[in-house]
Amino acid sequence: MTGRADAARPAVVVVGGGLAGITAALRLAEAGQRVTLLEGRPRLGGLAFSFQRGELTVDNGQHVYLRCCTAYRGLLERLGAARLTHLQDRLDVPVLSVTGPADAPVRTLGRLRRAALPVPLHLAASLAGYPHLAPADRARVVRGALALWGLDLADPALDELSFGEWLRRNGQNAATTAALWDLVGVATLNARADQVSLALAAMVFKTGLLSDPGASDIGIAAVPLGAIHHDRALAELERAGVTVRLRARVAELKPGAPQHAVRLEDGDLLSADTVVLAGAQDTAAALLPPDAVPGQERLAGFGTAPILNVHVVYDRRVIRRPFFAALGSPVQWVFDRTAHSGLAGTELGRAHPGAQYLALSQSAVQDEIDLPVAELRRRYLPELARLLPAAAGAEVLDFFVTRERTATFDPAPGSAALRPGARTAVPGLLLAGAWTATGWPATMEGAVRSGHAAADAALAAGGARPPVDRGDGRWPR
Repeated sequence: MTGRADAARPAVVVVGGGLAGITAALRLAEAGQRVTLLEGRPRLGGLAFSFQRGELTVDNGQHVYLRCCTAYRGLLERLGAARLTHLQDRLDVPVLSVTGPADAPVRTLGRLRRAALPVPLHLAASLAGYPHLAPADRARVVRGALALWGLDLADPALDELSFGEWLRRNGQNAATTAALWDLVGVATLNARADQVSLALAAMVFKTGLLSDPGASDIGIAAVPLGAIHHDRALAELERAGVTVRLRARVAELKPGAPQHAVRLEDGDLLSADTVVLAGAQDTAAALLPPDAVPGQERLAGFGTAPILNVHVVYDRRVIRRPFFAALGSPVQWVFDRTAHSGLAGTELGRAHPGAQYLALSQSAVQDEIDLPVAELRRRYLPELARLLPAAAGAEVLDFFVTRERTATFDPAPGSAALRPGARTAVPGLLLAGAWTATGWPATMEGAVRSGHAAADAALAAGGARPPVDRGDGRWPR
């Protein structure tokens, strides 16, 4: 009887074990469906993962989230992993600028902090004392923020204009763009103002800085990402009854009625009532049957943008903050990864008890992503010494880089028209991934939202009513 009852449950195949696939698989399993999750790599987590470099545990890149990322926070709660992250009580971003030559640098530290006041007054005091802008430029920023606040995010015309052009039309200059708009925008959008859609930039700034006083508070994993996105996710998926198959690459999707067929590279063939393609945009495009989404031929022109991460282990402590942003330097954001990586317990850490591991997160670096490690070393070590006095006299114990050449979709003007929704023209075939039409940039939040959208569409097609998103960061029930 159990076998017959199980066979009567709808069968779902989710292709892709990133955050979108994890979310969709959990949601559909909780709704009583038989779910198989296929991931071609040996681990879950998509582009937010960890790996071993000798004894050191390394995140492929530095991923953060904001308090306004309610879907990702809901996933953390569902995985029992919220305690494995740290969310600021109140936004506080140290911003360190450096000017002058390497032998006599002038360093200035400022902070972007919020107060316990309503929007937009919550940032007023911080901006008034922000040393990286002259008083006239601070006034420009206020005018720009108020203009952003008044934009209608539902207006499709916003996607046709670049953020940089809009900033210039609204009184911003090179100083305000560098010290604020690009400081935040490059890290969240993976593009500079002139290369990014106004629609996406407005969404980021309105939601993160101008919606709720606490929306921009920053959250960071307190453990390696793999402990959350692989270990905890795998345990919860299996507990929910999901069959997880790693190293399972999909070679072909054959749509059919009443069931679709998914053929793996090893020749295995799976049948499914519902298939969710939750991988990268190029992977999904290769598996989609013709005419599955409007303008499908344009997906080939949907570009990507890279992120470079530079990893440096010093023989001593060179920063005392968990992270900071840099101005006047090729360095963008610097994070202390000493505790997360387990450095103290390694042979290297035991030999150098005060050693510190820094990770530089470098977005929108098309001109650097393929540079040799030796050249990146020559470029970034002097810059870190220029920014950090202690680094100038420290010994570099290790230096390496990680590269995500296709880290995000290209958020250029006009990109919204290229992002398909969860539903396709093929019944039972759905899309998920941060590149789909979530309204968010390519972030962990966007990926999780896309997984919810695919699960909602699958449940609605089967006659079930999807749970209402309360918007409070809790997992839908």
